[in-house]
Amino acid sequence: MTEPREQVALPEIIVGVDGSAASDLAVRWAARESAFRSSPLRLVHVAAAPSVTYALTPVPVVPEDWQDDLAKRVLADAVALVYHVSDESGMPMHLAGTQTYHSAVTPTLIDLTRGAEMIVVGSRGMGAFRRGVLGSVSTALVQHAHCPVAVIHDGPVPADDDPVVLGVDGSPASEAATAIAFQEAAQRGVDLVAVHAWSDSKLLAVPGVDWSAMAADEEAVLAEQLAGMVEKYPDVTVRRIVVNDQPTRHLVEQSENAQLLVVGSRGRGGFAGMLLGSVSTALAHDVQIPLIVARKS
Repeated sequence: MTEPREQVALPEIIVGVDGSAASDLAVRWAARESAFRSSPLRLVHVAAAPSVTYALTPVPVVPEDWQDDLAKRVLADAVALVYHVSDESGMPMHLAGTQTYHSAVTPTLIDLTRGAEMIVVGSRGMGAFRRGVLGSVSTALVQHAHCPVAVIHDGPVPADDDPVVLGVDGSPASEAATAIAFQEAAQRGVDLVAVHAWSDSKLLAVPGVDWSAMAADEEAVLAEQLAGMVEKYPDVTVRRIVVNDQPTRHLVEQSENAQLLVVGSRGRGGFAGMLLGSVSTALAHDVQIPLIVARKS
């Protein structure tokens, strides 16, 4: 007689939902992503509890009640959207559940990323808070989450055969981004465009710099970063681009003809947080396609 196996909980893809159009796009994208990865999907609504509650006359509903009612409606609509995407695409999806929190939005979502496979948010929130709420939340997650962060923008819908673009700088976070980008390209059956955009403004004023030798070094950085993944995903066609240019500008350019952009969260060496760290934050606001920022706990 064999002993029953203990069921191991799989890491979940978490989606922050608030009922906005950008949130709906995030739910749609995350639903397909969970199907691609065979990963459970959890929908989360964070309703920040009011710091002060008072009224001049009695009111029939206290703030917590209307927040709960709103949360139920927002989550019910998001669940219906997940099932709609599943029916529309014919892809099976595992909805692990929904959850509501009454707490500060950003710290709560950051805490939920511990142990998660990915967190997905829209780039903008509701109404007058479009950039002030979800905009700041997505930026904070890109900078502080404990798992990869997907920021979904409300730009034109990319074509299904558009490539995945990867930004490479040779850092450990870039290694994580490389693994994600190859996985994403493989599961979508599309090409991967690997971009290594490098620049050093301090050297521009230095006479006698051997730019050809530097370019060869940067080619080697890209080749080394891709080596293991090229062997692991032999069916993924890789196009390599090495260019002496500002990373943000060039990656935004490349993203105009792509369906997904993947970058790391930090730059190289002593410039960690100044190179790809600032690039990933800028891209979260500048690109029009879904962006995944690879982070490690």
